[in-house]
Amino acid sequence: MSQYLIRNAAILGGDVRDILIRDGEIAEIGIGIEAPAAEVIDASGLVALPGLVDLHTHLREPGREDNETVQSGTRAAARGGYTAVHAMANTTPVADTAGVVEQVWHLGREFGHCDVHPVGAVTEGLAGKKLAELGAMAESAANVRVFSDDGHCVDDAVIMRRALEYVKAFDGVVAQHAQEPRLTEGAQMNEGEVSDRLGLRGWPAVAEESIIARDCLLAAHVGSRLHVCHVSTAGSVEIVRWAKSKGWNVTAEVTPHHLFLTDACCEHSPLGRSYDPIYKVNPPLRTQADVDALRAGLADGTIDCVATDHAPHAVEDKETEWADAAMGMIGLETALSVVQAAMVDTGLLDWAGLADRMSVKPAEIGRLGGHGRPLESGSPANITLYDPAYRAQVDATTFASKSRNTPYAGLELPGRVVATFLRGRPTVLEGKLV
Repeated sequence: MSQYLIRNAAILGGDVRDILIRDGEIAEIGIGIEAPAAEVIDASGLVALPGLVDLHTHLREPGREDNETVQSGTRAAARGGYTAVHAMANTTPVADTAGVVEQVWHLGREFGHCDVHPVGAVTEGLAGKKLAELGAMAESAANVRVFSDDGHCVDDAVIMRRALEYVKAFDGVVAQHAQEPRLTEGAQMNEGEVSDRLGLRGWPAVAEESIIARDCLLAAHVGSRLHVCHVSTAGSVEIVRWAKSKGWNVTAEVTPHHLFLTDACCEHSPLGRSYDPIYKVNPPLRTQADVDALRAGLADGTIDCVATDHAPHAVEDKETEWADAAMGMIGLETALSVVQAAMVDTGLLDWAGLADRMSVKPAEIGRLGGHGRPLESGSPANITLYDPAYRAQVDATTFASKSRNTPYAGLELPGRVVATFLRGRPTVLEGKLV
């Protein structure tokens, strides 16, 4: 395997050191390292981070390869600095059996530009009626540890309790899409002043918060692990904070777009558009007060990690009337820049804190032992080199993803990923896919 010598990288934004990569591991970190056989990479001005880990990625394969594939999605992930992603279960067919999760896992091994860890469905067909083959998926080659009906809430309390009890046997976690369906029937965007002005049916915060509160109580009752997907309201942050104060095993994630955008974008986007379905997402964009609470929750550790909820869609599914448009936006290639703008440039997190929220914690929650490791000798060489001083307008036509449904096209964002290493193998160099 090739050797690489990264010179003058700021480790987690701090001390400037050289990093020698050999045989897939970090062989040495120090000053003035000499390695004549190594390919030298000048990282002056760059921040070295552990490879990013995403708990919430939609790769669409099998079934919707027109939107994304394992290959295109992981190329996008590598461009974004990710070395591992969790592929959500709402594929066609649904990833609710050992056979389907193994198919996704094999696709990742064959075509992936990062590691792909399938997420298993909680219920058969995401229908919420009968538990899926949780044990079989856990024992499969894919070694599934995260289970979610994402896109659908496990709204039946009995089914949710059974799932939480079942996954205890193999240290799994149920990742809940918190949305009470009876409170969101026909909902189009956040319930509030903007929805009133636009004449769109509102999506109340309590629809999310009530499910989170219930599930925290269920997780405590059975002594199991609960993970809350894409937290979006100030009330949800407080409920998670309360659950953690009790010592319950509850974790939570927030998306970059919920840290950065508000429901005001639906009325007047940064580029001057109104009723633009690019901002239609589940859960919906909320108010500035919610954004402030989410940022504070991520900063103080109430929210454990950032997850992209990368949701690629074909052009015809987004460029249509608001009511008919699909929900979701892509995010793998812009996540690090958005989090820098929302959290680092505002002083809420330093680079070590960002590494914790975007690599260490998601790897722990997903039980990925080879990722989220410290940048030190002996660790797997999963490394992202990032230029925080870079500034440019987002050009979606250059994305590696097959889809273009990004809310950031045309906006200036900070930073860019210069290089990504997966176990010592470069997947991105000089900002380009290898």
